[in-house]
Amino acid sequence: MDATTTMPSLRRHNLDAVLGHAWDAEAFTASDVIAAVGLTRSTAIDVLDELSARGLLAEMPNARAVGEYSKGRPARRFAFRPEAGVVVGVDAGRGHLTATVADLRGETLATSRLTVDPELDSPERRRRAAEATVEATLKRARRSRTQLVAVCVGVPAPVDRAGRSPVHHDGFWARMNPDFVDTFAMWAPLVRIENDATLAAVAERVHGAAAGCLDFVALLAGERFGAGISVDGHLLRGAHGGAGETVAFDRVEGVGSAWGLAPRCVDAARAALASGSLPLDSALRDVDPDTLEAKTVLDLAAAGDAGALGVAHAVGPALAGVAAMFGSLFDVERVVVSGAIAAGAGPIIEAAMDAIPDSLHLPPPQIVPSTLGADIVSIGAVAAAVESARTHALDLDAFALPEDRARA
Repeated sequence: MDATTTMPSLRRHNLDAVLGHAWDAEAFTASDVIAAVGLTRSTAIDVLDELSARGLLAEMPNARAVGEYSKGRPARRFAFRPEAGVVVGVDAGRGHLTATVADLRGETLATSRLTVDPELDSPERRRRAAEATVEATLKRARRSRTQLVAVCVGVPAPVDRAGRSPVHHDGFWARMNPDFVDTFAMWAPLVRIENDATLAAVAERVHGAAAGCLDFVALLAGERFGAGISVDGHLLRGAHGGAGETVAFDRVEGVGSAWGLAPRCVDAARAALASGSLPLDSALRDVDPDTLEAKTVLDLAAAGDAGALGVAHAVGPALAGVAAMFGSLFDVERVVVSGAIAAGAGPIIEAAMDAIPDSLHLPPPQIVPSTLGADIVSIGAVAAAVESARTHALDLDAFALPEDRARA
């Protein structure tokens, strides 16, 4: 949504500044606002009254009423109303749909998850499944569409500024993003569609290992690599939404493909089993190579199994190549290994840091594991929806002044 500010710019600036303070604060007074924002007392009171009339703030019992007595007239106290609306974050992955309903501060109210069969997938079926999952989650949260302020959907496809994905040679991107921006346009005034790795970067910036960092990559590293890139504090998108697409890794020596850490762990373990190079006491020797999973390898490595540690270390140079490429192209400070695999990726990261070449010239990026787990895209989708609501709240009919709503 491209919001157009209709109120005078200074007035809007003051409202935005006070609302921004309120969004992050607990109960506060006009004096708190004056100190934080720098308004005169009369302007601060006027703005607080308007935000209250818009339904975004509530006036609380005054300081004397809650036992914080002071001489003179008791100070009026205000608080942001996170319950004034709800947002929805959707992780529309290849094999699942996860919807989360949250309040305006991002506190989860309800979550629903639906498994999707990729072999039976189609754009129309995916649209219907996404709508049904969101509807069910709203019902579970005891909320309705009328309270919905913003929706953000994360998809495993490039997404341009309009929320649409470019044509892919086998139609995969159209299946993953069947124009969700149109699907949810009737559900909420603010609709944001993003690549899943971009939302991983939002999650890491807001809640995770990139908090306070301007230049970083959130690397979804499970089955395939996907990268959300932040440079100078701005998330990169590109003309077609393709910034961070990793098909170029097919041509990077030492990396060779966009396959992620999970299949590389499995391949390295199978190679070690086939060659007979595993230590005699390694529990990996007893694992059926046909049913071997990356989690098995990384769990054994975490337990100190020498064979599993050797396998994990063997995967490290490929991760080093990926990190070095991002470090060289974008001069990032940090590469955050994100997704479910991050919990066990410590030995891989250790080996990768040892293998990053000195020939980068620039200081190499630090490689760190995410702490946000498998739900990182959902976390990022909710955070992005909250960002949209926070940016555009004053432009929404739901938060218009009563007299403006009456005229509408």
